[in-house]
Amino acid sequence: MTETKPTRQVRRGRIFPEIQWSQEKKAQWRAEKEAFRLRCQPIFERVKSELIKTHYNWYIVVEPESGEYFIGKDEIVATQMSRQKHPNAPVYLFRINETGVSGRI
Repeated sequence: MTETKPTRQVRRGRIFPEIQWSQEKKAQWRAEKEAFRLRCQPIFERVKSELIKTHYNWYIVVEPESGEYFIGKDEIVATQMSRQKHPNAPVYLFRINETGVSGRI
């Protein structure tokens, strides 16, 4: 006798329901993100010129409360070093180059 296998229905779309944010909430989130970047930027600018000479295109993770920064050859290593010292603190990632941009535009 041949057994019939039950067919599995494939779920389509997202697992979690989509989050609907108002325009005000989105604007507030963007403003908070930008304010955090502006707190981290001076620390990066202070050390950038020295680090470009020795660690060009490496990554730097800045923790603005303590003013500490962590350098790694890739972003995962730099982030892990920051998480060991400051496990719950928000951090910002820069690339050690002229612009500091770590992704593609």
